[in-house]
Amino acid sequence: MNPMLLTDGYKLDHRRQYPSNTSLVYSNWTARKSRMEGIDEVVFFGLQYFIKKYMIESFNRDFFGKTKLELGTQYARRVNNYLGENAVGIKHIEALHDLGYLPIAIKALPEGTAVPIKVPMFTLYNTLPDFFWLTNYFETLISTTVWMPCTSATLALAYRKILNNYAEETSSDQDFVDWQGHDFSMRGMAGLEAAMMSAAGHLLSFKGTDTIPAIDFLEQYYHANAENEILGGSVAATEHSVMSMGTLSDEFNTFKRLVTEVYPRGIVSIVSDTWDLWKVIGEYLPQLKNEILKREGKIVIRPDSGDPVKIICGDPESKSTKAQKGVVELLWDIFGGKINEKGYKELDPHIGAIYGDSITLKRAEAICQQLKSKGFASTNIVLGIGSYTYQYNTRDTFGFAMKATYGEVDGKGRAIYKDPVTDNGTKKSARGLLKVENRNNTIILKDEVEWSEEKRGALKLIYKDGVLINEESLRTIRGRIQENLKKEESLIV
Repeated sequence: MNPMLLTDGYKLDHRRQYPSNTSLVYSNWTARKSRMEGIDEVVFFGLQYFIKKYMIESFNRDFFGKTKLELGTQYARRVNNYLGENAVGIKHIEALHDLGYLPIAIKALPEGTAVPIKVPMFTLYNTLPDFFWLTNYFETLISTTVWMPCTSATLALAYRKILNNYAEETSSDQDFVDWQGHDFSMRGMAGLEAAMMSAAGHLLSFKGTDTIPAIDFLEQYYHANAENEILGGSVAATEHSVMSMGTLSDEFNTFKRLVTEVYPRGIVSIVSDTWDLWKVIGEYLPQLKNEILKREGKIVIRPDSGDPVKIICGDPESKSTKAQKGVVELLWDIFGGKINEKGYKELDPHIGAIYGDSITLKRAEAICQQLKSKGFASTNIVLGIGSYTYQYNTRDTFGFAMKATYGEVDGKGRAIYKDPVTDNGTKKSARGLLKVENRNNTIILKDEVEWSEEKRGALKLIYKDGVLINEESLRTIRGRIQENLKKEESLIV
C-alpha cells in the first residue's frame, strides 16, 4: 500500500490550509496525562521500529520504489473516490517522489527512558521548505504505531516494580523476577502487529513470553540476537483441550502420563482447573508426590479460573477448606520447601504455580501482599499477564498526542499552541521550539526557546532525510529499564 495513504482523511488537504509561504512545521510526541493510578512516567519505546518499518522499509519499497505514474494514478484514484471532486492534487506527492527521500528530521530521547507526563519523547520537523506539510501528515501513522509499545512497556515496568519490591522483601531469588511476569496476551490483541509491539514492550522488563513473533521483532528492529542473549522464552505447557481429551474419568492418569512419560524432566506447566482444581491438588498431587520429587525439573500447577487473589492466596470465606488455604499453601502442605533467610516459605523447587488469567496491577500487588502476610515468598507464583492488561488500553490511557508547537511563515518563526477553554488542562500544549533537559536525573521541558538552545537539549538527532542515524539495541534499552528500577529501589530505601 502507498504509505502516503496511511493517514486520516482530513490530513489530505492540510497542505493548502496552512498560511501562504509556510516553510516549516515543528511538532512533538508527548504523553499528556496518566489514567493509571501511581504512574506518572511513561516508558518511551517503539520509535526505532516505526522509522525502520515505515519511514525506511515501506517508503523505499512502496513509494520511492514505484514509478511516479503508478503512484500518482493510485493516489489520485483513492483521493478522488474518497473525497469526491476536490483540489488536493498530486503534484506535491510527485515532488516528494522526485526528491527520493523523506525530508524529515527526528530528535528523540533514548528509548527505554521513563519520561514524565507532559515532557516530549521526540520532536520532528521538515528539512526542506516545500515539504512543510509532511511533518503533521505523519501524525496518524506515528500515533497508531507508537502509543501501544510505549503503553505496554510502561505497564510492564509497573509490574516489574511490584514484583521486585516484594521479592526484595520476601525471596531468596531476585533473578527469578525476570520470569515471574509472563506475557500471554497475543491471542487477545488487535492483530499481529499490535501483539508484537506490545510483547516487545513487555520484554523490556521481563523475559517470559508466549508471543513468539516478538522475538523476531526484536531481532529485526532492535539489534537483538537470540543466540547471544535471552530475548524471551517459555516452557512446555498444556491447554484445556489436552486435559479434556484425556477425559474426566481418567484425569489422574493424564497427569501421571505428563509427569512421568511425556516430561520426565524439565519444566512443564499443567492447566489444572479444567474440572476441579481442588481435587487435582488434594488428591492427584499427593499420589504423584514421589514421582514429582524424583524428577529433574519443576511441575507448575496452573489454575486460570476464578478470582486470582483468592485462588492463589486463599479465600477465608469459602466453605471449602482447600479453597480457604489457596494454591500456594496447599502445595506447601504437600511438598514442603524451605524457610529462607528472610523468614519466608519457598516451595520445594520441584513444584510451582502460575496464574494466567485476568491479572492486573492491583491484583498483582494484592497477591504479593497476601502471600507475604501468610509467610510465603512472592516468587512462589508466576503471573501470566495477558490482553486484560495490554489490550485494555487506548491512546488516551496516557493521553498521547503529536502536536505542532512552532512554525515558520515568510521566513519568520512563530510559537503556536492550543489551550481549549473547555478543556481541563490536559490538551494545553507547549509553545514554540522545545528543549528537553535532564537535570539531576529529572527530565524537564523548557519551551519557547531559540534554535541555538533547542540544539543543546537531551533530544538527539536520530533520523534525517531518509537515514536512521542512531540505532540502539535491546540490550541497551533494557539497561535503561534496569537503571530506572535501581533508582526506584533507592527511593524506597
